[in-house]
Amino acid sequence: MGAIELYARPSKDFAQKLDTTRALLKAAVAEFPSAAGSTHPLVTQASSLGAEDMVLTHILQELQLDVDIFVLETGALHAQTLELLERLKATSRLPVRVFHPQNEAVVHFVGREGNDAMYRSIALRKACCGIRKMEPLERALAGRSAWLTGLRREQSGARADVPLRDDSDPRRVKFNPLADWAWKDIWRYIADNGVDYNPLHDQFFPSIGCEPCTRAIALGEDFRSGRWWWEDESAKECGLHAKEQKNPEETAA
Repeated sequence: MGAIELYARPSKDFAQKLDTTRALLKAAVAEFPSAAGSTHPLVTQASSLGAEDMVLTHILQELQLDVDIFVLETGALHAQTLELLERLKATSRLPVRVFHPQNEAVVHFVGREGNDAMYRSIALRKACCGIRKMEPLERALAGRSAWLTGLRREQSGARADVPLRDDSDPRRVKFNPLADWAWKDIWRYIADNGVDYNPLHDQFFPSIGCEPCTRAIALGEDFRSGRWWWEDESAKECGLHAKEQKNPEETAA
């Protein structure tokens, strides 16, 4: 049984949630219109190619908004994720930008620490994320006034208070248009609209990251329990969406 058959049962207020998402996306693009003669929009979508991000991309294309999409191709993604990326690039009506880590930095890190460094300590795992995700993210967001994510409050306790609009970063606004969607809403939208998705979702991978750091989950486990499963729950963010902590030593990467 696939993910659609398992999960596609919408919330009673699903239609209202969808309307709210569409309105927020339109407002975000209207707030940050592209300048005349600009080569790129000021609003960009961060896509991990997970179910949420594929839904968000579909809605953006449906609304024909002036937005582009970026994907961080870390060099350690599953084959299924890379295949989905190629399909997206071939079919998307919106520009798709792909960012890779700096090859020299990856080679030096792996040569020094080995391919299994992420399993040996949280510090090494964060260092790997820093090279493969955080540095490319800065390049992807350069010159942008706002970005869109597929974060949802239901995904984990650490994300339970994700706002629709996050102004905490003075450099740019982060919009989370699916913040109040349930997992079943995501799959109802996918089913209703024929949205392409990563087949790993059919194998009980709700959250899909780099291959060495992602596993399937069991019934009743947290959505993100398959990410960095050997670590303490409080550390399960790579840094892309980590909250700012009062104590810098406690900041999650």
